[in-house]
Formats: sequence, C-alpha cells, structure tokens
Amino acid sequence: MNAASIRQLFEQVRGRKLSPDEAVDRLRHLPFEDLGFAKVDHHRALRAGMPEVILGEGKTPAQVAAIFARLAKHGSNVLATRANEKQFAAVKRKVRGVEYRELGRAIVLHRDASNYGKGVIAVVSAGTSDIPVAEEAVVTAEVMGNDVEHFYDVGVAGIHRLLANREALTRARVVIVCAGMEGALPSVVGGLVGVPVIAVPTSIGYGASFKGMAALLGMLNSCASNVSVVNIDNGFGAGYVASLINRLP
Repeated sequence: MNAASIRQLFEQVRGRKLSPDEAVDRLRHLPFEDLGFAKVDHHRALRAGMPEVILGEGKTPAQVAAIFARLAKHGSNVLATRANEKQFAAVKRKVRGVEYRELGRAIVLHRDASNYGKGVIAVVSAGTSDIPVAEEAVVTAEVMGNDVEHFYDVGVAGIHRLLANREALTRARVVIVCAGMEGALPSVVGGLVGVPVIAVPTSIGYGASFKGMAALLGMLNSCASNVSVVNIDNGFGAGYVASLINRLP
C-alpha cells in the first residue's frame, strides 16, 4: 500500500464504491499484519517507496504463499526472491497472475506497469554462469518500475565483447555488474561510464575464489571511484539500490 493506493481508497469511499467499514478493514493492517510466523510490513511502500520483498530461502511453500497472498491483497507488485518451484506452486494456488522467473529464482506478480525510473538500468554479467545473479537484479529492477537492459557474457577474458556494447552502457543511468572469478569486470566498466556502478561478486569460480570472497575483495579494492559493492550473489540488493538511484531527480 502506497500513497496513491490510499488516495484511491478514499476516492472509492467518496464515490460510494466502498463502505467506510470496508475501508477501515483494509487500513487496519497498517503498519503490519501479524501472521504468527511473519509480520507482513504493509507500511513499507509508504516509508521507503517500495513494498516489502519476500525472501523465499528458508521458508516453507505454505509460508511463502501466505505472505505473498497478504501482500497481493493491497494491489501492488509483489516479489519473492530465492524461491523454488514448490513455493511457486503454493503461491499460484492462492494468487492469480503470478509467474516464475526460473533463471532469477523469483516469483513475480506484476500489476503496476508504471515506470518510476528516470533512465535505463543496465545489468552486466561477466560470464554465462553469472546470469542467475544478474537475472535476480533484472527482475528486481523491473518489478520496482524501471527500464532494464542486460548484457551477458561480456567478461574481461574477451574484452572486445564488452567494448562492443560501450555506447549502450554509457546511456544507462546506473550499471549493475555481476562477476565471479577475480571480479575484475566492475572496475573496467567503471572506467568506461560516468554513472554509479554497483558491483555484485558471485560465488562462481574455482578453489581459490573461496565461493566469491576473491571477487568481493577485488571489487572492494576497485580503483574506479564510481564502484560500490553489495554482498556475494546479492542480485536483489543491487537491483533495489539501482532502483532507488534511478528514481532520484
């Protein structure tokens, strides 16, 4: 529930399409709704501009479905990350119109197609193996109301692949770069563009990559001053922060 939906609620009451008691019932769960195993934050869109997102990892299918259904009742887009097909099946039984984005492991209910961003968010993956993390960022940014372009498998081992997309990258307002191994790609992209670059280390790599630690440390030591770093495999965090940046005037 956001400011626009509350205004719409008041208009429905004024137009006698909704009774005052029904409106009170809808507002009763602000700022949160206690389901026993979860306290669903319906107030977050008012505070932060974006609704609560469900982390599917560690939750049962029934828990994900119950939380998803309660968020869906308020009319906004709903996103569950790190979700599996069993969780999706449980959600689908409760909520119409949901889809499962398999590569990004996300369950999506996309009702509001409004564009809230001021420009394009570009999402870049170093290798094909990094695409699942990149897709989580793509899905997040799309659900948050942004135009998103992606450029996959353009890592430093074949730098000409990246340079072939240089013009498109320079048009972006924010760039997300997902890379494993030594994590060099965000620094290269940072040197090519004059906008914020959000680096996402991935857990892709052989033994001494330490499941993404090598990429994380390399990115934290980037000599490109426009590079900031999120946690390992955190495509969601990158997409969320990029969305906030893209909404700035």
